[in-house]
Amino acid sequence: MELPLTITAQGISLPESIEAIIREKAVKLERFYDRLIGCHVRVAGPGRHHRHGGLFDVRIDLSVPGSELIVNHQAHEDLAVAIREAFAAARRRLDERARLQREERRVAEAGPLSQLE
Repeated sequence: MELPLTITAQGISLPESIEAIIREKAVKLERFYDRLIGCHVRVAGPGRHHRHGGLFDVRIDLSVPGSELIVNHQAHEDLAVAIREAFAAARRRLDERARLQREERRVAEAGPLSQLE
């Protein structure tokens, strides 16, 4: 990654073990998609007004050439599960982007379709 990984905690303090897990998963994303420019992970703790606790919310902003990919609908009662699901969704987004780029490249290399006579 050209830009360093940034991790932001909102409403909670993240233990070093959780930050290490996030860093490890970000490195795996970079190995999976080598054109990744930057990654920002925001972890929001459960709100204080819930009766039975709340959900941890994990948002991942990925910078790739030409656009930003955002994964922001990963919430769960367990922080580790929320992180795992968020990074799985981010990997799917990067996989889809890579697939679309391969298709665009293949179409560009093929050139215009010749017309049948």
